[in-house]
Parts: sequence; C-alpha cells; structure tokens
Amino acid sequence: MVLTPRHEPYATHDVTNQPPPLAPYDASEDAALFEGLRREGAGWAEADIRRLGREAGGVAAQEWSDQANRREPELRTHDRYGHRVDEVEFHPSWHHLMRVAVAEGLAAAPWADARAGAHVARSAGGLVWGHTDAGHGCPTSMTYAAVPALRAQPELAKVYEPLLTSREYDPGLRVPTEKRGLLAGMGMTEKQGGSDVRTNTTTATPTAEPGVYTLRGHKWFTSAPMCDVFLVLAQAPGGLSCFLVPRVLPDGTRNAFRIQRLKEKLGNRSNASCEPEFDGTVAWLVGPEGRGVKTIIEMVNCTRLDCVTMSAALMRKTLVEAGHHARHRSAFGARLLDQPLMRNVLADLALESEAATALTLRLAGAADRAVRGDAGEAAFRRIATAVGKYWVTKRGPAFTAEALECLGGNGYVEDSGMPRHYREAPLLSIWEGSGNVNALDVLRALGKEQGAPEALFGELALARGADARLDAAVIRLKGMLSEASPTGARRLVELMAMALQASLLVRHAPAAVADAFCATRLGGDWGHAFGTLPDTADLDAVLDRALPARGR
Repeated sequence: MVLTPRHEPYATHDVTNQPPPLAPYDASEDAALFEGLRREGAGWAEADIRRLGREAGGVAAQEWSDQANRREPELRTHDRYGHRVDEVEFHPSWHHLMRVAVAEGLAAAPWADARAGAHVARSAGGLVWGHTDAGHGCPTSMTYAAVPALRAQPELAKVYEPLLTSREYDPGLRVPTEKRGLLAGMGMTEKQGGSDVRTNTTTATPTAEPGVYTLRGHKWFTSAPMCDVFLVLAQAPGGLSCFLVPRVLPDGTRNAFRIQRLKEKLGNRSNASCEPEFDGTVAWLVGPEGRGVKTIIEMVNCTRLDCVTMSAALMRKTLVEAGHHARHRSAFGARLLDQPLMRNVLADLALESEAATALTLRLAGAADRAVRGDAGEAAFRRIATAVGKYWVTKRGPAFTAEALECLGGNGYVEDSGMPRHYREAPLLSIWEGSGNVNALDVLRALGKEQGAPEALFGELALARGADARLDAAVIRLKGMLSEASPTGARRLVELMAMALQASLLVRHAPAAVADAFCATRLGGDWGHAFGTLPDTADLDAVLDRALPARGR
C-alpha cells in the first residue's frame, strides 16, 4: 500500500519567543536627557522634544529610515538630451526625514533664536531624532556649522543666513535667493591631504569683480552634493582661503560642480558623498585671503559637537533595541532581561550611554553660552568639545557591537536594523578629524588656547570631594599634563573624557549610576569588555533608570 503524504495547509511552526516590533515607541523616554536639558538652560523645549521623540520612534519615521538606506542615492550626470546636470536623486523617504529635521530646528535655526538654550534644544532634538537615520544628519549639521563661518563675510551672511536658518525644507537646485530655505555643504578635504587641509591644491583665481574668484581643482570627499551652497577651501594668491560656492548662480545657470562619482561607503548609505571637480567654478571669498583655517574653526567646533551628539544618539538607540529584545526574549527558562549576566551587559551599556548623553548636553550648553559671549564657557568648549569628540565617538563602535550581540543572530541580519547602526558607528570617529587629529588638537589647546586648562580643571573642581576615585583621577591627570607628549596624547585625552563624564554623573546622576561609573571607568574595577561591572554595582537601579518602561 502506498501512503499519500498529508499536506497541512498551515506553516510548519508558529512564531514564538520573538519580540514584537519596537515601534511605535518614545525615543525621548530617557531621564538623563531631560535632566540635562533643564540643567543646561533649555527646559522650555521639553514639550517639543517629547513630541519629536514620539515621532522619531513612530512606525513611519522608522520605515523612512530603513527605506532611505536600502534605496540609496543615484547619480545622474546628464539629462536625456546630453546636458550636464550633476544631480543626485534620493528616495522620497530621505525627503520626509529632511523635512522633519529642518522644521524641528535641527539645521541652522538656533542661530536665529534669541532664547538662551537654543543650541542645547537643538542637540537634545538631535539625540532623539537620531533614533531614525544618521545620514541625513550630515547636511543638517553642515548647514548649522556654516552660519558662524559665513559671518566672517557680513555682506554674504546678510543674504544667505536668513535662508540657512529657515525651518522650511525646499529641495531642488534653483537660484538660492529664490528658495524658502537653503542647505549648506562643505568641500574641504582632498585626496593628497585629508585632514591636512593646508596641502590642498585647488586654486582660486581672482576675477575683475571684487570678492569673486574662479576655482579649479578636485575635492575628495564632499557630502550631500544636492545642498544649495558649499563652503570650500582653496589656495588664493594670499594663501589658503575659504569660499562660498553656489550650485546655481544668480542668473539661473548651473555653476561648474562636476560630480565624478559617488563614494561607496561602509555606512551612512542614505547620504550621498561625492568627488566634485571644479573648473571655472564661481566662488565668493569668505573672510580674508590666507585665513581659511581660522575662518572655519568655529565651523569645526559645531560639527564636532554634532559628531558627539550623533554617537550618543546611536548608543541610546541601540541600547533601547537591545533592552527591548531582552525584555521579550527567553532563554534557558527565563527572560534574557532577568538573566544576571545579561543584566550586567545592559547596565554597563546604560552607564556608557548616560555618560555620553550628559557630556553631549554639557558641551551643547557650553556652545550656547559661548556664542552669547561667555569667555569662560568658550574656553571650556574649545578643549572639551575635542575631548568629547575623541572619546564618545571612539566608544560608539564597541558599544554598538555589544548591543547588536544582545540580539544574537537576530541582530546580525539586516531586518533588525542593527547592522546599519553598526556600520554607521565608525564614521563619527573619522568625520571632522580622526582620533589622532582630535587628541593632538587637545594638546594644542592646552598649550596655546588661553584659559583652556583652567576651564577644564575648573569644571572638574565642581565635583571635588564627592568621590575619592574621581579626586584621584584628577590628581593623576594633572601629573600627566606635566609630561604630555604627542605619543601619549590618546591616554591623556581618554582620562580627561572619563573624568569629565564622571564629574557630571557624580553631581547630577543617581548615586547608583555615579558609583558604578567611577568604580569601573576610574577605579579600575572593570574588565576589558562591556558586561564586566563588579558585583557591588546596583544593576537594578541602573536598568530601571535606563530602559523605557514600555512593555514591562
């Protein structure tokens, strides 16, 4: 007798022991975020940040983020008739993300906001909107940073600053002054120099019209080529100088901005980065000839702060993802969140995330007060931003890898979103000066910037006597300064960063958080990977503070 196989009309198994989708969730649900927001003078923005957090964690925004990275920008050099157009086409999801970011003031809006704390509110917004896609944070950051540089040429700032600070996203290449809002990009690096911009070979030739030059050269890494204007460094007769390059000239013709190719990048895939060639490209001088580096210094401070912000946002996002998975996944008879070793890992990540958030908002507060004329805060900002840029962005890749591992094999597949976050993390350490550049810049600030060392130790002194391990670290730090050398710059800056973070946590975080951070990062009671907190750490208190309440 032949048996006929029985075909069941249903799947071979039911899906069990898998977490539900995280979205919708509130990306702003973070005690450390709002404590820092109020502390740094922007408590007035709390309702807006909470609203933005709900939108960031919403299903639509999370889908936009995924789609913008899966359907990458495409270069179109010519139109159907053979005319050179040099345009990059983006998926509609990119435009949705950009529209929200600009409307919420995450581009240059704070420069037009007289309220104290406006720059802090922007950074806080970045911490929650950073739960979406990191790529579109590049043009908003460059637009933010372009304004103080452009002010070196008041007649240009008068025309373009109101459009750069607009909250209206108006895509498409048209005459800049005919648009409702503008975005700015930057073209600094070249293939032979990278961070060493003084080796740039792009030339700037004066024309008969004062302040107008023509550029010739090839830039190596210029992101967001569909921005309306670009700040560019080039060699003028008087030396390296800064210029404003429009994509479309006042008469409506396209400026020479020939995109040779788009970069095939590890991450940041939603954002186009390109190699443009200048040949007879019209540009307007920004600041004096030969002072290009000085002109862009304020811009560097702004973009470095954004690197710290984006790294902290990425840490928080991946921690929330890991915590959600652990809350809903079971193994060996218990939820992952109830497994002691997993709790250690998550608590350790939570400490790192809170320290990054606290430092981000302190740096934003310093920036806000510095632009309003506080000399002491300006000195602190100058050194602490470079310190934070070095350390927080360095911690990002290891942090993201550990958070991904909390999901196991589920975290290794693209559908989880974790591989995208993991690929994104290294960029923030590279962008605006890699680790060595920032570490050496800290040494330079210590030696040449008036008031920088005093501002740093003045900040640390605010926590004197609150924790013996922090006091010992500050003493050790002062000893290291007397022997500071380029070879040891990373060790020095690392201790500076952890001491700054500890001082903030000791003063402002719950005792369980501050004690665990000081015991591990400063006291040496720690291993070499996340998840090695000592038995004395209050894991329950740390996790109760760090993980959103949803789904408990």
